[in-house]
Amino acid sequence: GPIAQVAEGRTAPVRTYQDLLQDSHDADLFEMIATSQLLVARFDENLRFTVDRKVGSPTMLASVDPSPDGKHFLVEITKRPFSYLVPSGDFPKSVEVWSADGRMEYRLANLPNSERVPIGGVLPGPRSERWHPLEDATLVWAEALDGGDPKAEVPHRDKLMVLPAPFSGQPVEMTRVKHRFSGLQWFETGLAVISESDRDTRETTTWFLQPGKEPVKVWQRSSADRYGNPGSFVSEQNARGQSLIMVSEGNAYLRGPGSSPTGDRPFLDRFDIATHKTERIFQSPEGAYENVVALLDDKATRLLIDRESTTEPSNYYLQTATGRRALTNFKDPAPIFRNVRKELVKYKRADGVDLSFTLYLPPSYQEGTRLPTIMWAYPREFNDAGTAGQVSGSPHRFTSVGGTSPLFMVLEGYAVLMDATIPIIGDPETVNDTFVKQLVDSAAAAIDKAVAMGVTDRNRVGVMGHSYGAFMTANLLAHCDLFKAGVARSGAYNRTLTPFGFQSERRTLWEAPETYWNISPFMNANRINEPMLLIHGTNDNNSGTFPMQSDRMFAAIKGNGGVARLVFLPYESHGYSAIESIEQTHRETIDWFDKYVKNAK
Repeated sequence: GPIAQVAEGRTAPVRTYQDLLQDSHDADLFEMIATSQLLVARFDENLRFTVDRKVGSPTMLASVDPSPDGKHFLVEITKRPFSYLVPSGDFPKSVEVWSADGRMEYRLANLPNSERVPIGGVLPGPRSERWHPLEDATLVWAEALDGGDPKAEVPHRDKLMVLPAPFSGQPVEMTRVKHRFSGLQWFETGLAVISESDRDTRETTTWFLQPGKEPVKVWQRSSADRYGNPGSFVSEQNARGQSLIMVSEGNAYLRGPGSSPTGDRPFLDRFDIATHKTERIFQSPEGAYENVVALLDDKATRLLIDRESTTEPSNYYLQTATGRRALTNFKDPAPIFRNVRKELVKYKRADGVDLSFTLYLPPSYQEGTRLPTIMWAYPREFNDAGTAGQVSGSPHRFTSVGGTSPLFMVLEGYAVLMDATIPIIGDPETVNDTFVKQLVDSAAAAIDKAVAMGVTDRNRVGVMGHSYGAFMTANLLAHCDLFKAGVARSGAYNRTLTPFGFQSERRTLWEAPETYWNISPFMNANRINEPMLLIHGTNDNNSGTFPMQSDRMFAAIKGNGGVARLVFLPYESHGYSAIESIEQTHRETIDWFDKYVKNAK
């Protein structure tokens, strides 16, 4: 029958999603598949279970969470009418509290679909609902004070509300936050840890909130500041299965990546809850990469450690006050990669921004030999140059290669500039206005550094990327002549087909038409004079990267007399899983770069 949709004169800026319902038949199928029955089961000593009872009637349950005392269920129920514009997680929902036998005791929210949520906004009404872990049955949730609109000028964006069983009274306001609520944890004492995020500055603020007292600020930092990351509180489950922050004698524990100019060195800190002072009790040593997987007691005297180095595969160790004992002995799955040279390389962009890449050289590399080179990258947005230039990752990690990793190109005689940093720096509202220039300048700096090191032949450099990295690849081929060829996987190339934003772009096509046009390689296909290989999964489910994007990009290059090849991988989504698809991707990539980069005239 006919398929109809309605616009009712209200703004509805929806991102470009895939795999959506197409018609009423799809809607009926979805309802059938999404409908389920909640059961309570009992396990015997042999872990065999039998159904004890049914709870409620079959319905479209999206989530179920039992209360700490086991007498209630917090449920989300998907409702009609479904949407043809947003995925199922954004369909209308009823948030309810059920009794143990499935009787509805309280309806917390009746939420519409998210079609009208502003870009970067949230639905009005209750969200992020959960049980208070220290109470028998008390609801806690966040609620927008700005109507869910991040552009609204208000003194506080969110409030936190609480409502205890029997859910017959009025909810009580727990606190308000200036920016968007982003996290909530609890100590056994009732002290709450609340996080909020500022969309404009990308700053995160963490507060301690004791009932009946004013909030106390613990940290305020840029979420992009890797060097200043204090870590995350280590949690544990209490007797009722509720997650609480682990505490020992007035101290909690913080586990973090330990990013630094020389790479990541994960750490474990002891945190004094009263003074907020920290004491480092573990940090990865130089020359290796060690990470605390778990604390095996509340005094951190027994730690489960994951250790690896450039020559040692990842293995688990038990560390105690008396020493360390190996728990696993996983072997090197690909010994040939132990002869691959690996080095963290730092350099500067023309505007002074610090950049880096990890250089990989073939096992047989001889000093002074200039090699054909592949640059692999993924652009990221930052507010300032300081955080954009910070190093991430570690040069001391075990080189583990699998799937469609570009590192396999090292075994084909290429130097690989892995994860070359491509920071796009500026005001979050307009940062993409200078996307192309910053992109080209970053790529040029990477190539210049590799050439200066004596490892790269400037006339034989290729570029490749996946998703937003594919978008980057096409733009570099269109706007510079630094590369001999490119490989773009699962990308989006025409930004007019993602008109309500992409990546971190906040403006719509109609608000910034020149930017959408200028950074779309599809609009500059006539300028792509280097060979370009496009690979895409036929069932790509990622927002914005429709397979049609590669199809039309190929047609645009071909129509303008360019050199291109288009490969669709059957049944694959945004990433590729089947061994046939992985082997095909490598074969295509090797052949392409051998022909147009390694053996380029």
